[in-house]
Amino acid sequence: GQWVLAQHLARRICAPDELGGPSPDEVDVAGFVDDYVAEMPAAMRRDLLAFFATIEHALPLGAGHRRRFTALSPAEQDAVLAGLESSSVDLLRGGFAGLKSLFFMGYYRDPRTWKILGYDGPRVGRPAAGWWTP
Repeated sequence: GQWVLAQHLARRICAPDELGGPSPDEVDVAGFVDDYVAEMPAAMRRDLLAFFATIEHALPLGAGHRRRFTALSPAEQDAVLAGLESSSVDLLRGGFAGLKSLFFMGYYRDPRTWKILGYDGPRVGRPAAGWWTP
């Protein structure tokens, strides 16, 4: 349930752009999110999993879809997430911002993604040739 949703969310939130970065699947964003959530305090984990259930079941209905989030096309998923991001409900918008931060932490932790940002990696443990070559 939550693993599949995390994969779908990662694929939409961290969709590769024209710069040719690695896919969220290649970076295992869903695995990062799963590990991160497992270490959260119980109350925070419960709230996040309730938000996941809202995204999977309620938000698609609110957007006029009769299928759960994971059964929607990528374009339909993007529309549901755009509605969440621009919601008039502060809690939903804040939830999306937190979700985006969590998934980006999972994506940009991988050195293969750093070039997209123009970041050459940390100084500590840096290979002689750098982390990537421009």
